[in-house]
Amino acid sequence: MIPTPGTSTRTTTRRATTPHNPAPADQRPPDPDGSAAGLDADRLDALWDFDDPAASERRFRAELAAARGPAAAELTTQLARALGLQARFAEADALLDAIDPARYPPAVGIRHALERGRLRNSAGDRAAAVPLFRAALDRASAAGADFLAADAAHMLAIADRDRAEEWTRHGLAIVRASADPRCARWAGALHNNLAWTLHDAGRYEPALVEFEAALAAYRATGTAEQVGFARSALAECLRSLGRPDEAASYD
Repeated sequence: MIPTPGTSTRTTTRRATTPHNPAPADQRPPDPDGSAAGLDADRLDALWDFDDPAASERRFRAELAAARGPAAAELTTQLARALGLQARFAEADALLDAIDPARYPPAVGIRHALERGRLRNSAGDRAAAVPLFRAALDRASAAGADFLAADAAHMLAIADRDRAEEWTRHGLAIVRASADPRCARWAGALHNNLAWTLHDAGRYEPALVEFEAALAAYRATGTAEQVGFARSALAECLRSLGRPDEAASYD
C-alpha cells in the first residue's frame, strides 16, 4: 500500500488513500476533472506531496497569490486538504466556508464536498463525512469527472465501513469504464483496499485475486515503492492461505 501521512506504520501497509503517482503529461486529457476553466491536473500533481503536507501548503499558498476564478477556488480546496492532513481542521473549514461552489464549474463543488468530507473523516466523524462523499460522487458522476468520482467512491469505502466492499467495487467500475487515462491510477489503490476488506473478513481466495490485480495495476501505473507494498501484501495473503513457499517468492 501507498504510505500516506497521518497514519500508523501498520495502516500504511494496508489501506491506500491516494493514487500518489503522477501520470506522464502526454497521457492526460486536457480537462480530466470536468472543469475547462479550472485547475490544471499537471500543475496540481506538481504542487502535491502527500508525505509533506506542510510543504504542499506553502506551495498552494504561493500558487494562490496569482490564481483567479475557478482555479483559485480549486486551489483553496487543496490548501484546505493540506491543512487537514496537519490536523488543522478549523483553519481548513474556514477556507471551505469562504467558497460558494454555486458560482463555479462542477469541479469546484465536487472538490469542496470531497475535502469537507475528508476533514470530517480525519476528525473522526464518519457519520458526517459519508453524505459529503456521496454528494461528491453524485456530482462527479453527473459531470463526467471520473477521476474525482473514483476518489469519492474510495473515500466512501473508508468512511462507510459497512459498505466498504460495495463502494470499492463501484470505484473500480468507474475506473474500468473511464476513457480518462489519469483515472487508471486509482486501480491499484482500489484493488488493494478491496483485497484487505476481503482478507480481514477471512475471504482469502477472493482477496488473493484482488491482491494480484493490485500488483498488476501498480506495475502498469504505479511506482517501485507501490509495487513493493503490493508484493508484500500478496505474500501475506498467500501465507493466510497456507502457501508459504509461494509467499516467499514475493518477499
